Amino acid sequence: MAQSQDGDGPPTLAGGLGAAGIEAARRFIERVPHGRALGITLDRVGEGWAELSMGWDARFVGDPRTGVIHGGAVSALMDTCCGTAVLSLPEAAGTATIDLRIDYMRPATPRERITARAECYHVTRSVVFVRATACDADADRPVAMATGTFTLERAAGAPA
Repeated sequence: MAQSQDGDGPPTLAGGLGAAGIEAARRFIERVPHGRALGITLDRVGEGWAELSMGWDARFVGDPRTGVIHGGAVSALMDTCCGTAVLSLPEAAGTATIDLRIDYMRPATPRERITARAECYHVTRSVVFVRATACDADADRPVAMATGTFTLERAAGAPA
């Protein structure tokens, strides 16, 4: 089942992830204090992947001379996106970051929205391996790329 996504509407349904899964992902983002503070929104989600974004905000500028968003805000967006991707797995009941490596490729363009997309590429009994990319309007030139490992707390009755 798929729905169109124009950036301001409801998240796209994909990969068998139902409305309950989307609502769980949205609640996760809202429960994370830095997610609320940064204005992170759930744009699209499917089984094993998620797209989140945040708008430019002067409060998060790292260098007032350039207007570039601080790398910590980009890092928080990517970490939250990776966690959301893990929680979109049908067997997931919870997660925590074990390790996250972020390579900053270039400064984000001032006043542009930053979008992160994360996907789970390997799932073990208790650990999920995730890749993510953050981009502004120039999607061909990533702002940052990340790889990470996340715990997998399995839902009751989920196969190991």
